[in-house]
Amino acid sequence: MDSVTHPSSEINRLLDLLPASWRMHTIVTQRPDQPQVLTSTPILPWQQDTQVRINFRLWSSLTVNQRDLLFLGEVAWRQQSRWLRWGTYQLVGLFALGGFLWETIEGDIGSIAVAVLLTAIAIKQIDREHKGTKVQIESDSEAIRIAQRRGYTDVVAARSLLEGIQAAARLEGRQVPEFRELVRCQNLRVMAGISQVTVPSEE
Repeated sequence: MDSVTHPSSEINRLLDLLPASWRMHTIVTQRPDQPQVLTSTPILPWQQDTQVRINFRLWSSLTVNQRDLLFLGEVAWRQQSRWLRWGTYQLVGLFALGGFLWETIEGDIGSIAVAVLLTAIAIKQIDREHKGTKVQIESDSEAIRIAQRRGYTDVVAARSLLEGIQAAARLEGRQVPEFRELVRCQNLRVMAGISQVTVPSEE
């Protein structure tokens, strides 16, 4: 009987897969009521920890390899999508927020409205980037690199993640995978040597 029959043991085993810097800020909890196999909370600027929530009834239907790679992929995604990673929209949002605070002091209603609008646009674009396929594909690659440190080959890790994504969708009763899942799966097929054709992301 493997560790998944004892959630506390499985949680400890999963955490041991993570690099130390990730393990410190990852909390794994049981969520028997959620319809998804695996979900997680985003890492926000004021919150360094991310909570990974697992429905262990569904989780137990996956193989160990699938569980390992799905978990690594989920945590890698949250690490890749940190809001504090600087980019164009982060800078726009920062300047807009600064402008909002300044204009609030000055009392210029028109400028305040413009600053609020720019801040809202920047936040929407940042959120879109973090939920896009590019970040998730990068996260899959990072998960595979970490899995290699735990004894997996790149091909086995890619195949396990591919199979895990497909199996999780079935367990959740989704007959048609989401677009992001289709793109991820096609790229994982290439990494696993199953396919030679990549599918472009929407970004």
